[in-house]
Amino acid sequence: MLVPMKTILDEAYQNHYGVPALPAYNETLVRAAIEAAAQARSPVILLMSNEGDPYFICLTARYFAEKYDVDTAICLDHSRTFEDSVLGIRMGVTAIMADRSTLPYEENAGQVRELAQIAHAAGISIEGELGHVGVGLRYDRDGSSALTEPDSAKRYFEDTGVDALAVAIGTAHGVYAGVPKLDFGRLAEINDACGRPLALHGGSGSGEDNINRACKMGVAKVNIVTDVLTAARGAALDGDFSGNAVHRFFPALHEAAFASALHMFSVTGSAGMARTQRRAVMPARSADTSEV
Repeated sequence: MLVPMKTILDEAYQNHYGVPALPAYNETLVRAAIEAAAQARSPVILLMSNEGDPYFICLTARYFAEKYDVDTAICLDHSRTFEDSVLGIRMGVTAIMADRSTLPYEENAGQVRELAQIAHAAGISIEGELGHVGVGLRYDRDGSSALTEPDSAKRYFEDTGVDALAVAIGTAHGVYAGVPKLDFGRLAEINDACGRPLALHGGSGSGEDNINRACKMGVAKVNIVTDVLTAARGAALDGDFSGNAVHRFFPALHEAAFASALHMFSVTGSAGMARTQRRAVMPARSADTSEV
């Protein structure tokens, strides 16, 4: 069932578990994520980009979300412009991750506050980012720079009205060059200051024990993208698809992505946490670009 991301994150935060946010860039990945969530009896967040044909992918995600009785949110990930965020609303996502993390505080908060007002008026959740989660291949620099300050995080929630905040505590996007070191002391201070759902970007390769611990300390959303894509890539490279076995190519990718996703529901503690009653279902949205 399709729900606002806030519905998922508020319950996760209150019950001290996290929810995997998984790549939904095509039908294969969408099905793998939702089917894994259904088997794990867990809520799930699908991460979209604006590349390719986002309207088609969003319609695909909405279709599969309504087929399964687990809470599903569709989040436009790292939306960096006003126009892109409005595109997400028109597509029919249920959440926007408005990334202004490279801007000075006042610009970041001001732009995200405006988007939060628009998104909330449309029944859509919004996530911001304070501090900046960098790139894993530059971990020697990005792993310890632009970390989130607890007092600023509290102020950011108050100034913007976001439903969740992505924090920089030592993770990084993509493959790590080095061993990730999460600052759990900083995370505890942020959680104590804010008392609201936090998001952890760069979950892939960050260590399962680290992720599990973070989810018990206020992280309600964990982005896991690289691990799922790497699993699918491994299936493509390692499989024997000669002759008629070529027809097994896409099923093999699906199975690998499914297995990777399924494991993360246990790691984050969300397995078995699906609600049994259908409620807070999102209304259908038109993809007609003449509508705002």
